[in-house]
Amino acid sequence: MRRRHLLALAGTLPLLPIPPTRAAAPLRRVRPTDPGWPAPARWEQLKRDVGGRLVELRSPFEACIDAPRGAACDALFKELKNPYFIGDNPALTQTTGWADAWVSEPSAYAVAAHTTEDVAAAVNFARENKLRLVVKGGGHSYQGTSNAADSLLIWTRAINEIALHDGFVGRGCEGKQAPQPAVTLGAGTIWIHAYNAVTTDAGRYVQGGGCMTVGVAGLIQSGGFGSFSKNYGMAAAGLLEAEIVTADGVTRTANACNEPELFWGLKGGGGSSLGVVTRLTLRTRELPEFFGGVNATIQATSDAAFRRLIGRMVAFYAESLFNPHWGEQIRFQPDNSVTIAMVFQGLDKPQAEAVWRPFLDWIAGSPQDFRVTTAPRIVSLPARNFWNPALLKRAQGVVLSDDRPGAPADNVFWAGNLGETGVFLHAYQSTWLPASLLRKDRRELLADTLFAATRHWWVAWHCNKGLAGAPAEAVAAARDTAMNPAVLDAFALAIVATGGPPARPGVPGHEPDLALARQHAASIDAATGELRKLVAEPGSYVSESNYFEPNWQRSFWGSNYPRLLAVKRQYDPDGLFFVHHGVGSEDWSADGFTRLAGRR
Repeated sequence: MRRRHLLALAGTLPLLPIPPTRAAAPLRRVRPTDPGWPAPARWEQLKRDVGGRLVELRSPFEACIDAPRGAACDALFKELKNPYFIGDNPALTQTTGWADAWVSEPSAYAVAAHTTEDVAAAVNFARENKLRLVVKGGGHSYQGTSNAADSLLIWTRAINEIALHDGFVGRGCEGKQAPQPAVTLGAGTIWIHAYNAVTTDAGRYVQGGGCMTVGVAGLIQSGGFGSFSKNYGMAAAGLLEAEIVTADGVTRTANACNEPELFWGLKGGGGSSLGVVTRLTLRTRELPEFFGGVNATIQATSDAAFRRLIGRMVAFYAESLFNPHWGEQIRFQPDNSVTIAMVFQGLDKPQAEAVWRPFLDWIAGSPQDFRVTTAPRIVSLPARNFWNPALLKRAQGVVLSDDRPGAPADNVFWAGNLGETGVFLHAYQSTWLPASLLRKDRRELLADTLFAATRHWWVAWHCNKGLAGAPAEAVAAARDTAMNPAVLDAFALAIVATGGPPARPGVPGHEPDLALARQHAASIDAATGELRKLVAEPGSYVSESNYFEPNWQRSFWGSNYPRLLAVKRQYDPDGLFFVHHGVGSEDWSADGFTRLAGRR
């Protein structure tokens, strides 16, 4: 795998005006072994300032050091397949690590914030004592940005209130904006609880993430796509207002009327780079009558037949599915199969069946070339029930539940996300696929390229993560965010990735297989390389991307990066907030502890 390297932007992007450089902060943050580490009395004062909610952290994996095959260690690794167990522990993250990149490590201390004042106290303490600061809500970062050894963690999980509004107007926007239905979510809220309140209980729709246990704040700050984004757009584009504590410890309200540049940067500029978001207010919409899904797997009996199958799938998508009704995934696999796991909105079951009938008839017409290994299944249900935990539990195999004693009844997650829970990543790459590839004169090239890529690894089209084909309103709203403009013209995000079960270096029986991981990474590099031949300037989605992404500034944010960097320098001139490959991180060492020579 390529070693991580940081690239300065000079000469690569047109620069916007950037605030004057202030006096440089100290070049090195302190660790517990350093003389400058806060004395116990200082930590006690912080504990008093946050109402006793300062926690000294220990790694749960300590139970495995002395007894790697003991009952406590076995129980821990079993629980690492429960996203709610992970989310409720400030010393754990939803991903246990990434080969040759990072391993989940607890902070030295965590402020289990219950209020915005708790957050401000922690921010001030970190700044004044030159500490490495980490922020975690849902903890779903594949890049390892919600954990760092020797740091102070601001843990927002308990800031999880939900409030619905019939006619919300942002602060300072009175008389400038019409009231509109909205929901305010605490930063620690996860999406299943938001959906349950907004959709199941209130009969409205809010655009969030597809994975139920992702935190709302991290998703919004990274742009955010859900199953139905092809119709409703990016989650970040629905942001109306955010409460945020910036590096100076000030609590700010950011919206289109107050702090507009900060507000823009929060919409897709990356999680925890500009401050600590404590609350978000998002637009809600009317529900369609139905949501539904389509599942099937078709396998070709030869390479030639598989190439025909890919070509037919490309054409069928372009002609019948490339519209606001359809989202989620089509996966092209090395075993010469195509797996369909799509969702739809605004159609009933007969309408959805009519859409798919020509494709399925084409498959049935060539039994010598194709066999259906998972029978097509098309289901539709009232949209209000799509995230109803009580109803979902009755459908076998659809959701799994938090199995801890006394767990809330609405703690459920999609069964399909089980493989991601606690995963130790081997490699993960993504590429925006422009809609021009669906033109009739380019479909053969796209199909040939997909076939070539699958000789190395599987390729998944995430059709909802790309706004080409979406309504004009959704595209226009996304244009007013910090996201890479490539998303506006992409019909899908291609993801090529894999990982292994929860793992921990140094724990016998649970160590990651690094040799296998590196083999997988090489194959994924090769598959992604085939796809990127199609795109003149490949872009990638910051939340689902390569830890070793070269030229990440341009890849994640494109022409928006200079403006985003200007926002960073205005609100965090000394770089208190650091995340791997986050805005301004090129000024720091890979671990975020040392400012690079000559940087600001």
